[in-house]
Amino acid sequence: FARLADEAKAVEGADWLHVDVMDQHFVPNLTLGVPVVESLSRATDIPLDCHLMIEDPDSWAPQYVEAGAGSVTFHAEAAAAPVRTAREIRAKGARASMALKPATPVEPYEDLLPELDMLLVMTVEPGFGGQAFLDIMLPKIRRTRQLIDKHGLEMWLQVDGGVSAS
Repeated sequence: FARLADEAKAVEGADWLHVDVMDQHFVPNLTLGVPVVESLSRATDIPLDCHLMIEDPDSWAPQYVEAGAGSVTFHAEAAAAPVRTAREIRAKGARASMALKPATPVEPYEDLLPELDMLLVMTVEPGFGGQAFLDIMLPKIRRTRQLIDKHGLEMWLQVDGGVSAS
């Protein structure tokens, strides 16, 4: 973490910098918190896309926007009030995004899609890097795109986990 600003400078020109935030409760690993995100946002012009793999994202998400995140992703499985959380993120000026773990179907969240700017489909279990892409997630990705298109939404679909160029 000591060279985080240097690493951000190395990718200057990127559209977004994806920042995984883990609390050792929602997932077993522990990573960055609000103060580190705030420091990173001051060290780079690249917009930060903070992926909150944490408990109680309803309370924490607005703090990441205030720390400089341009996009905040919270997990559907951890959010008690996803509509309120998405609206609060947007009201503070950031893109609101929701993530779904591999076992979480998208259909129960169809009515929530208009409240979001992005939906993230996890293609591995969150919390550990280096996992293989779960190809059984491809139908879920296609179904998610169909639901977005069905509602005529201009939202991004992000896929996270085990994605490579090969």
